[in-house]
Amino acid sequence: MNTDSQAHHKIKIVICLISGAILPFAFAPFDIALIAILAPAVLFYCWLKARPGAAFIYGYTFGLGMFGTGVNWLHISINLFGGVNLAGALFLTYLLVAFLSLYPAFVGYLGKKFFYTNNTINLLVILPTLWTVAEWCRAWIFTGFPWLNLGYSQIDTPLAGLAPIFGVYGISWLVSISAAILVYLFHTPVKNKIIAILSLMVIWSIAGSVKQISWTTPDAKELSVALVQAAVPQEIKWDAGQRQKTVELYLSLSEPYWGNSLIIWPETAIPAFYHDASTVIGLLDTLTKQHGTDLITGIPFKDQETGKYFNSIISIGNEGGIYHKRHLVPFGEYLPFDKWLRPLLDLLHIPMSDFSPGTDEKSLLHAAGVSIGVSICYEDVFGEEVIDALPEAGVLINISNDAWFGDSIAPHQHLQMARMRALETGRYLLRATNTGISAIINEKGNIIARSPQFTPDAISERIHVFKGLTPYIVFGNMLVIVPAFTLVIIFLIKNTRKRKIEIK
Repeated sequence: MNTDSQAHHKIKIVICLISGAILPFAFAPFDIALIAILAPAVLFYCWLKARPGAAFIYGYTFGLGMFGTGVNWLHISINLFGGVNLAGALFLTYLLVAFLSLYPAFVGYLGKKFFYTNNTINLLVILPTLWTVAEWCRAWIFTGFPWLNLGYSQIDTPLAGLAPIFGVYGISWLVSISAAILVYLFHTPVKNKIIAILSLMVIWSIAGSVKQISWTTPDAKELSVALVQAAVPQEIKWDAGQRQKTVELYLSLSEPYWGNSLIIWPETAIPAFYHDASTVIGLLDTLTKQHGTDLITGIPFKDQETGKYFNSIISIGNEGGIYHKRHLVPFGEYLPFDKWLRPLLDLLHIPMSDFSPGTDEKSLLHAAGVSIGVSICYEDVFGEEVIDALPEAGVLINISNDAWFGDSIAPHQHLQMARMRALETGRYLLRATNTGISAIINEKGNIIARSPQFTPDAISERIHVFKGLTPYIVFGNMLVIVPAFTLVIIFLIKNTRKRKIEIK
């Protein structure tokens, strides 16, 4: 590599780092959706003429900027609530960012190594496809971390209309295709530029038209619901001396809403294990029966026979029930590779929770006379897990505790992802959180009521119960993943054959 090439290479590294760092501004709370197209377009442009090794570096630096800016809030919980000093928390956060950055790095490397045929069109078809596959892989490898998927940034754009059909990954694919078309405009004659622009217009116009379709229908039944947010600071939440005061605060905030169909308290709202909270649960059972109101709340649970701990949600009232969280947060609720990592973390005095995953086949509870699809915190970022409760569920509920991440962008990002679940399923999603943002989200993904953060509050609305199926409920991510992998295989076979011919 000559001096000029080295200089250009270094400039591209900086450009990719900056582009990645800008990408999170496409998401909540900033919501500059256009950036989700422009930032990847810069990366795709840098990849076009790069060798595989350079493409890996460009993708990796883009990832460092993207995740370093977009998920740096992780250090807050590690530092303030995990018992790790700030330097250690930043280091652990960096390790995760460094790992996540491998995904865009391998998209660039694989695209150049196995799919490049000196044909710009071919490369700009495969890169968005590989990007989408990488997002999907990131959602399940090591239990998954699907933050900053491109599709979430488009919740308020015409592309959101395709969420009930293809889910968030379908939107991600179209966002990255849009980015690729922008790059193609710089590498094609005027005639082809017009075709490319028209293609872009067609994609967005169709999505906007589809957005008008109502895939599900409201049932005759309506519910009056109230979401209660006590805003108890995480620092004192588990202080035994504060337990009674916490319960009294929830009861006080709930007082005006007894008589509603349903009251919802957030994740671990009752800061005691189920079997140690019999007095509180007995009181709530009495209140629900007196007023004809069902109550759903989060509470930790210890199995008296096995000694296992669960992060759980219970319904109290005419139809009692319990659901144990199935998808746990690694390093937060459980320790992966416990046998190897536990001695090291004990040596470093790093505390870890030790919850077990629930085994329920469906994430369903019954309350207020309807079937409800429930999820706890992190679970609502996985679309295919949310649809496990469908089509039986007429309403979705998510209880969360974003207090772990303080006054950062994390709660806003999490709320944006919850909105996508409502849109994908054509159901109301009721999101009750400890310190905010609690929200009532309608079947179109629109917020119709929300609470302020870090303020004791309660929000109430009358909502519809919905029935019916969206295509996403029926097929999940398969309408995207199957075509994406098929396209990858076709291009791989095609390019392998071409290379064999060129060698001969």
